[in-house]
Amino acid sequence: MTITIKEVKTSKELALFIDLPWKIYADDPVWVPPLKFDVREFLDPKKHPFYLHGTATQFLAFRNDEPAGRILAADDPRYNEQNHTNTGTFGLFECVNDQTVANALLDAASDWLRNKGRTKITGPISYSTNYECGLLIQGFDMPPRIMMAHNPPYYVELLQNWGLAKNKDLYAWWFKDPYDIVQKWTPVLKRLAVLAKDITIRTFSRKTFGEDVEKCIEIYDSARKNWWWACVDLTSAEVRYLAKQLNRIGDEKQILIAEMDGKPIGFSLTMPDMNEAIKPLNGRLTWWGIPLGLIRFLWRLRHVKTARMMVLCVLPEYRHRGIAERMIMQTLDYGKTQRGYTSAELSWTDEDNDRINKIIKRVGAEMYKTYRVYEKSLET
Repeated sequence: MTITIKEVKTSKELALFIDLPWKIYADDPVWVPPLKFDVREFLDPKKHPFYLHGTATQFLAFRNDEPAGRILAADDPRYNEQNHTNTGTFGLFECVNDQTVANALLDAASDWLRNKGRTKITGPISYSTNYECGLLIQGFDMPPRIMMAHNPPYYVELLQNWGLAKNKDLYAWWFKDPYDIVQKWTPVLKRLAVLAKDITIRTFSRKTFGEDVEKCIEIYDSARKNWWWACVDLTSAEVRYLAKQLNRIGDEKQILIAEMDGKPIGFSLTMPDMNEAIKPLNGRLTWWGIPLGLIRFLWRLRHVKTARMMVLCVLPEYRHRGIAERMIMQTLDYGKTQRGYTSAELSWTDEDNDRINKIIKRVGAEMYKTYRVYEKSLET
């Protein structure tokens, strides 16, 4: 058996890199095929804002000349400067159940990072924690929600056998009956609103879209300073990139900003689970040059039954005033009564964030998935 590693350089190799998951997940009923157009854009240095401050490359593994694995290696000097670290990341890891192939991929990513002067490798993280991160280690029987990872159970063994050790676990939470939760919490919410009448919670406004985005990023960047060290501030280019996606498919009624005397002190961001609409398309929006997939996607997006709360963020000095609970309940209520959602995911939260994890559990969510980020020293 011959194992060969190639750094992706040509359009043909890029196509093989993008197509590989269809081989890995051929028999996985809950896997959601990503839109190939989106993956290609995510990896394009001319289109993705990460490449304005960082560098990355992709590797393909071939077993007897057949594609058998892939990996993305990324180096972000800005992240290391902010966090006083010297680490690089790996992400988009996919591999057949073969330790030799996995070792060759991880070795290639590590060698590339060593050449950048890095002394540690962390992952799976696709560029940064602002994008997809973590290896699924618990909860394989439920489909992944928008921008959340999914992988076969054997990946855990492949990574650990190579020498990666746990850095951090991340939790995903499930609200399976929003109506009952809201009914139970309505009296409590009324009391919280009276006790914190100086705090208002309003929805996003497209009339002041740019201003509201800036407010949310201000809160996010201020709050993250007390989070896990692996977090990194969004650049202005990344803010514009994510805001463009948000403006395209988001619902302004599901983006909430908490304010006190006009000062932004918290926000939550919830998106319809686009994966429900994407899954039947099998990665394609067009057939024979006709946007049949796009038409199906737009129709299915109106009938999505699940949402994902992607961000729940309150400044530390205001975290004892029921703001997070109020934003969760308002989101669930609107999702159930106006959008017809039957369930929702909140993800992800840091395992060490006891305060927010207790709040989420108290309001009725179940911790149903766990993702792990690994690390390994590259020093010999």
